Amino acid sequence: MLSWVVRRTRLPLLSLRCVDCGSESATTGKGRFRVNANGKLLHVWLLVRCVSCDRTVKIAVYERAPVRSFDPAELDRYHANDPELVASTLLDPLIARRNRFSLDWTGAWRLDAPPVGLAEAWPVQVEVVFEDPVPVRPDWLIAQGLGLSRNEMLRRVKCDIPLRRSRIAGFTFTVMAGD
Repeated sequence: MLSWVVRRTRLPLLSLRCVDCGSESATTGKGRFRVNANGKLLHVWLLVRCVSCDRTVKIAVYERAPVRSFDPAELDRYHANDPELVASTLLDPLIARRNRFSLDWTGAWRLDAPPVGLAEAWPVQVEVVFEDPVPVRPDWLIAQGLGLSRNEMLRRVKCDIPLRRSRIAGFTFTVMAGD
């Protein structure tokens, strides 16, 4: 069995309309949090910038949360702008839904796949593993990994999942011998 891995190469862009210029893309840049205390309540925001006009927008992570509800180590990570915390915050679907943005993964991932040699015993089974929840259509991913057209790939690949619907979780497929 061969193993393919889908890896994130950078953080995805946010599909978020800018109120100044109307652009629909924003980036986290270097990844900064803003923590603001209001009495015994904390606000935590992830700061993002418009890619066109550099306007800064705040993405709410916590609003009016009691200070006592935070783990001190987690609060220190917010103050230190921890890159892993920026990534996990950005990839959190609840935060995306609450702040009304989606992620644009174009150019933000790569496929690490060993080549399938002609000397391989057919059929060949391949396992695809996702390190991050990158939404990718399996038909496109498999065609790219095998170096085949999508029509040729559809004739030679057997899989238990719908190939034309985006996935963010791992799957396996079998490549049959060519004609």
